[in-house]
Amino acid sequence: MPQEQALNNLPHQFSVAPMMDWTDRHCRAFHRQLTRHALLYTEMLTAGAVIHGDRDRLLGYSDAEHPVALQLGGSEPQDMAEAARIGEAFGYDEININVGCPSDRVQSGRFGACLMAEPETVASVFAAMQKAVRIPVTVKCRIGIDDSNPETGLDDFVDRVADAGCGTFIVHARKAWLKGLSPKENRDIPPLDYDRVHRLKARRPDLTIVINGGIETLEDAKAHLAHVDGAMLGRAAFRHPGILAGVDPLFFDAQAPATDLREAVRAHLPYVEAMLAKGTRLSTIVKPMTGLFQSVPGARRWRQILTVESVRSGAGIEVIERAVAAIGDSAEADAA
Repeated sequence: MPQEQALNNLPHQFSVAPMMDWTDRHCRAFHRQLTRHALLYTEMLTAGAVIHGDRDRLLGYSDAEHPVALQLGGSEPQDMAEAARIGEAFGYDEININVGCPSDRVQSGRFGACLMAEPETVASVFAAMQKAVRIPVTVKCRIGIDDSNPETGLDDFVDRVADAGCGTFIVHARKAWLKGLSPKENRDIPPLDYDRVHRLKARRPDLTIVINGGIETLEDAKAHLAHVDGAMLGRAAFRHPGILAGVDPLFFDAQAPATDLREAVRAHLPYVEAMLAKGTRLSTIVKPMTGLFQSVPGARRWRQILTVESVRSGAGIEVIERAVAAIGDSAEADAA
């Protein structure tokens, strides 16, 4: 059994995707008011930033965020191993290697999706990282890049990295087009091919395979579990975070932390106060909260108050209290 498989008992049946400029510590802390059990991921950090940057600012998080994984980008085995060691020392539960981001900046640094053309490099990076830490190391990739054949290319990539000991792959069910499409377009234009990810699991039942890409509802995510080991929600989780309140009952047979979304907001206020006391701007803290109430009376007013008033100098929790007071009585948490 690969070392990684022996180590990894994290709840991959449901996770929230790493998203640049979104899944920061404030987003993850708020998501924990909605689901106690989903596996959460950081934004991608480069190995160089972790090694040479302000680690407390980059890697700091609340203990309530566990289980939480750190996603790293890079292609130099020793640097990635050192960044993984630092992440483990900070207490992260998993280290994930980004082999899916298609941006030009990432490509110029020789990491992200372009590494799907270099499975031996990814295998070497994985091996160095897993040797350096006791927590599991996983890989997030696409089904292919550019004109590659997803049938043969994905199998070859996964087999080579699995031979190095990797037991968990999170697969975004789209190709990444490295030339001609922006990162935003790469999230929508290449067609989804969920069946390809399902076939990967059927061919490699020994691996933990998590599917990602375009999943909009918890029901759709749950349906994928008939074919793979887990589902990862991305943009739906930040556009409509209220759906996360349905995760624990549906995926973990556990009670939701809040039965009313207003209750979740009020439970989050001590965290907000603590961050404000450290000098964090209210607008930064409430950014992931703005989409919480969907199709609920007062939702527009909620968004308006948070968006407009949180940027004012000295804004505090009274802004959130005023916003939540605008919400009607139909804010029960559900799995919509």
